[in-house]
Amino acid sequence: MADPYFFGYGSLVNAATHDFPDPQRATLRGWRRAWRHTGLRPVAFLTAIPDPDAEIDGMIAHVPGDDWQALDQREWAYDRIAATDAIAHKLTHEVEIAVYAVPEHRHAPASAAHPIVLSYLDVVFQGYLRVYGPGGVDRFIATTDGWTGPVLNDRAAPHYPRHQRLSPEELRFVDDRLARIGVPLVDRL
Repeated sequence: MADPYFFGYGSLVNAATHDFPDPQRATLRGWRRAWRHTGLRPVAFLTAIPDPDAEIDGMIAHVPGDDWQALDQREWAYDRIAATDAIAHKLTHEVEIAVYAVPEHRHAPASAAHPIVLSYLDVVFQGYLRVYGPGGVDRFIATTDGWTGPVLNDRAAPHYPRHQRLSPEELRFVDDRLARIGVPLVDRL
């Protein structure tokens, strides 16, 4: 029987946000990321969208006991999609891997009414920086659509429930990367 794993491409890359065992670097082919919102959440978040010419870096991790309930609850706004054949990884045993994505008919771009929150973006950048280094963050940016939506600076009172403390160097890195790509930061909406 194949071991169950999930592929994370946003906050799940940051191991500080979960305790799923055996995290491993991996790449998902045929998808890219996008900042989107749905009627299910007040702010924008990442989803994977099909793109046959793209691939995204991320992490896979084991789902102990084939118990998807906790992860499904965390990722409740998404559908769980089988993706084993689209994921490159270094595991040598048989695995079944799923990815979470919001179906296209249920999402729209980030907007002033549904911004990206900086506390979530900080967690994502911190995870990619720690796992893939600065070049990995740059690849994350290049393989993610929707950077035109505003980013709400909520660091003083984080909206993201799994926000993390970033070092001064990490904070400067995030701010520098956002400035480089011209992402608008707003203090309130």
